Amino acid sequence: MERPKNSLSFLGATETVTGSRYLIESNGKRILVDCGLFQGYKNLRLKNWQEFPVPPDTIDMVLITHAHLDHSGYVPALAKHGFHGKVLMTAGTAELCEIMWRDSAHLLEEEAERANRKGYTKHKPAKPLYNQDDVERALDLVRTVHFDKEVELAAGIKAKFIHAGHILGAAQLQLTVNGKRIHFSGDLGRANDPLLNPPAALQECDILVTESTYGDRTHPNVDPELELKPILKEVLERGGTVVIPAFAVGRTQALMLHTYRLMQRGEIPTVPIFVNSPMAENVTAMYQRHQEEHRINLEEFEAMYSVAKMVHSVEESKELNDRKGAKIIIAASGMMTGGRVLHHVIAYGADPKNAIVISGYQAGGTRGRLLAEGERTLRIFGKDVEIRAEVFQLETLSGHADADELIAWMKTAPKPPTQTYVTHGEPTASDRMRFRIESELGWSARAPFDREVIDIDNPS
Repeated sequence: MERPKNSLSFLGATETVTGSRYLIESNGKRILVDCGLFQGYKNLRLKNWQEFPVPPDTIDMVLITHAHLDHSGYVPALAKHGFHGKVLMTAGTAELCEIMWRDSAHLLEEEAERANRKGYTKHKPAKPLYNQDDVERALDLVRTVHFDKEVELAAGIKAKFIHAGHILGAAQLQLTVNGKRIHFSGDLGRANDPLLNPPAALQECDILVTESTYGDRTHPNVDPELELKPILKEVLERGGTVVIPAFAVGRTQALMLHTYRLMQRGEIPTVPIFVNSPMAENVTAMYQRHQEEHRINLEEFEAMYSVAKMVHSVEESKELNDRKGAKIIIAASGMMTGGRVLHHVIAYGADPKNAIVISGYQAGGTRGRLLAEGERTLRIFGKDVEIRAEVFQLETLSGHADADELIAWMKTAPKPPTQTYVTHGEPTASDRMRFRIESELGWSARAPFDREVIDIDNPS
């Protein structure tokens, strides 16, 4: 079959909540929208090691909606394999990508070194997907753009970054390709997020590509502090340690804010709060620089950081595992795929007096998802670790719009798109969102399949 003159290819985030990658081809140009890592199940993670669907050196430009690794984390690998074009993103996303890519490379290098040293690898030797040199190469390609300002990418191709909420710097992205408007939702934030401003309304478009992370469910309409309070109160009063795996950007700050408020009001015991994530500490100044994106009172924000104890070095992190008494430890990574939190889970997970509190969406195949589904033996660093601590999953702290919020956002469009493609969701979530779009909005919608190529001029 002859390839369309103007095409959209789905290279990731189909039937999964990970690996967002969309390729636009038009007028002899190749533009990649998002360049994310595949995470979770092993068969997905193995895709990171496969040859990229098109030669990286033939891609002219990469546009990044936001800094989360499932949207941006493959850029250093792309640069490693020959990509040398510009990488466009908002200023907030650029600041976060610098932090997150370096941290990702550090964790990848650390995991490879540990696997080689302890011999739990099938590869001889194990190698990281990319290293710090690759990150520096990728950072040299980054260029920043302003929200709501149309940028010409090439003849007949323009782009506009639009506020999405979700995390600092996050954007919806609208591309105009030879007169056709393609709108990518990116990851949409929530209308009433305690930290961030709501996503901007959906602008008129011909093709909509929407996320569906929570496409088959809604978040409880409950104050996050009402959900947190009984969990923390019970565990801390019995002298336990609460370990909270949390994403360093957004989730950690929200947890700190709510916990600080509960302590200030005397609703939970005043105990030490340890934030064991260098990345999270680096994010603090960003909230001060990007006040137009959030609704936090900076005085309160600074106060909560003055109460928390930041864990800087590996030595301090190790010492924390020997510390007795009630306390709260907030540490990355949020899905327990790596990072310092794993050491805390090993140290505190065996004692029923303690608790592990899962604070966000857990992709299939991750340790966080296994815990949430009732598994109580986790494979960590090549060994089986039994979990006897209580396990709780918070439902109110998600940074993603739920199904009702996604539909409400779509209703803000001036007119229906010709076609809607539902991506970035597990099959049940994507299919349920597709059904609701068709039945409630009367729009044409479907979930694309992996590597599917769409004719932008005649979408179906």
